[in-house]
Amino acid sequence: MVREEVAVSTRTLRWKCVESRVDSKRFHYGRFILSPLLKGQADMIGIAMRRSLLGEIEGACITRAKSNKVPHDYSIIVGIEESVHEILMNLKEIVLRSNLYGTLDASICVRGPRYVTAQDIISPPSVEIVDTTQRIASLTDPINLCIELKIERNRGYRMKTPSNYQDGSYPIDAVFMPVRNVNHSIHSYGNGNEKQEILFLEIWTNGSLTPKEALHEASRNLIDLFIPFLHAEERDNHLEDNQNRVTLPLFPFDGGLVKANIRKNKKENALKCIFIDQLELPPRTYNCLKRSNIHTLLDLLSNSQEDLMRIEHFRIEDVKQILDILQKHFEIDLHLPKKKF
Repeated sequence: MVREEVAVSTRTLRWKCVESRVDSKRFHYGRFILSPLLKGQADMIGIAMRRSLLGEIEGACITRAKSNKVPHDYSIIVGIEESVHEILMNLKEIVLRSNLYGTLDASICVRGPRYVTAQDIISPPSVEIVDTTQRIASLTDPINLCIELKIERNRGYRMKTPSNYQDGSYPIDAVFMPVRNVNHSIHSYGNGNEKQEILFLEIWTNGSLTPKEALHEASRNLIDLFIPFLHAEERDNHLEDNQNRVTLPLFPFDGGLVKANIRKNKKENALKCIFIDQLELPPRTYNCLKRSNIHTLLDLLSNSQEDLMRIEHFRIEDVKQILDILQKHFEIDLHLPKKKF
């Protein structure tokens, strides 16, 4: 990652493609910028985008090949220049574009002598071969070469397993990733607290997607991952892992914020599972309780009002806030003597 000082006066947050080229059908390059960003934001976005581009974008590839009368994948077939292993490696490099999920069937059936290329693959209409000139094998004699293929759409990388060899069917290491490499660099400008950053993002793809398409898809994938947090309701999540709601009896506060008479271990265990982190306490109140080793709802209800008021920096207003929160989230109606307030 490269950092260097540049002079820029950009004010509005925007992104732009500053370079785009096609080196070959299987090698596309794009360079993008996003600015202006606050200090630290460029690195955060760059790391997240790199992971999403390399690991979250789906692609299609050949995952299995089958040919009769092939004892193992290192066999040599008379009349074919390449070994079976070399043919499998060539099939692994075929770049496909497909939007359909599941396993699709394809095949190759040719007669030599001739070169066999990706153009000879008979595939469903939903599958597009990016580079039809990709070489598969060289037939030197007038023999027939018939190969059955399986095409899948997925993400990431999947290694073949030896246990899958059967009936002349051989799995192929599946490289579903359409993005081959990603690099980000950060350029900064400004001084002191007003320092800002520009994110430069470089993307290389295999041609099944353009860098711009890859950038858009990676961004959508990241947004989809964060949507659940936007719709989360903390009130409904407090007790989700244990029971949807813990209903506690109405405790009078005159003897304490409760010296609760818990008769059942079951209820006590439930209180232990509710941490004060879940109570939406103000930061100062929360820190005061943590310093006093009050970590769970059970710890809190085991202290009297006098005990809480002895906590350093704790005020009567803090006790009121705790009462309101318990009433709101746990339906505990705690009554305080009016003279206390």
